[in-house]
Amino acid sequence: MLDALYIHVPFCHAKCLYCDFDSRACRDRAAYEAYAASMIAYLGRLGSTGALAPCRTAYIGGGTPSVLGERLVALASAVHMMAPGLEEFTCEANPESFTWRLAHALAGAGVTRISLGVQSFDDAELRALGRLHTADKARVAIAAALDAGLAASCDLMCGIPLQTEESWVATLDAAIATGIGHVSVYPLTIEEGTPLARKVDAGEVAEPDPDFQAWCMEEARRRLMAAGMHPYEVASYARPGKECAHNIAYWTGRSYLGLGRSAASMLDRETYDALRTGLGAPEVAGATARIRFVQTTDALPGEAEVPRYELEEMSAREAAAEDLMLGMRMSRGVGDGLLAYAREVIGTDAVDTAIDEALARGLAVWEELDGARHLAPTHDGWLLGNELYGLFWDLAA
Repeated sequence: MLDALYIHVPFCHAKCLYCDFDSRACRDRAAYEAYAASMIAYLGRLGSTGALAPCRTAYIGGGTPSVLGERLVALASAVHMMAPGLEEFTCEANPESFTWRLAHALAGAGVTRISLGVQSFDDAELRALGRLHTADKARVAIAAALDAGLAASCDLMCGIPLQTEESWVATLDAAIATGIGHVSVYPLTIEEGTPLARKVDAGEVAEPDPDFQAWCMEEARRRLMAAGMHPYEVASYARPGKECAHNIAYWTGRSYLGLGRSAASMLDRETYDALRTGLGAPEVAGATARIRFVQTTDALPGEAEVPRYELEEMSAREAAAEDLMLGMRMSRGVGDGLLAYAREVIGTDAVDTAIDEALARGLAVWEELDGARHLAPTHDGWLLGNELYGLFWDLAA
């Protein structure tokens, strides 16, 4: 069954210096109109089959969806019409293109949540990243979302050029002061081929200091928790009831469908077989239990050009190992039910050996949550996530 829908909007007003996402700088309103019209038409074709009816969450990301303006409202309305059972509906936005008017229009179209790419509340740091907004614009955008009755989230980034311990604390405090309910914190990574990578190579900008970034992540955890936001996922903090259900679907093995170039999908075999023809996707081998795929072309199914996909076919064992690995990104970890299934598919000895090693190394601990036992990451497991995740992903082999 399809639980989550993602729609990719590939446009930005300008590419940030660090960005290697599949997006393009574009201010052509005709291009916006054509893309939105094409996606709305495809949603109509897909929705008419009932394929989107089971979806509980939807997410329009990018790129910068808010550059579409009124066309984003039309796109959101189409999503809401074809997936009427949505419990959460998020749109990404950047502060410079997110207005009070757009916030209220999106709320009227069924959107429930806005995720804002803030990154910093320091104007010099924002300029160093090539961002178009200012700290004040970020505050105004958050206020507009909250005024429209939308849940609001912001992304913050550490290890930015010019960033100091003092400016990072000021950014965290500024985010908290807005009254926002959700914050995601990420360390800056230098991606090959980006303008920022070329600046690093030329010695114009220093590489992010991993020790400073680790301090920033620890300080974010301390300050956000003190402000009432709990860490429910390795990079995300939320006030009670403000967790992102769409992202949780990614970490808990639920089927999700991505539409648009570079959009990623993960479907169980039954759901893939049911949607394959409508997606124009290829057949898969008989033993495949889970399919991950990414659209590699702009074409949408039903148009003159046939869409293309890159597929990864996963066995039941690989899918179970992946669920364990991703589940350990969550603060609540994985429950006895998933562990019992993994023992059936992978083997009791192998699963229990991985559990015992995680416990012995202090990366995980048994906890009682909602009356059930969970294997949950410790603070060290959070800090040394790659080691913890590797213990369970290695079970795929």
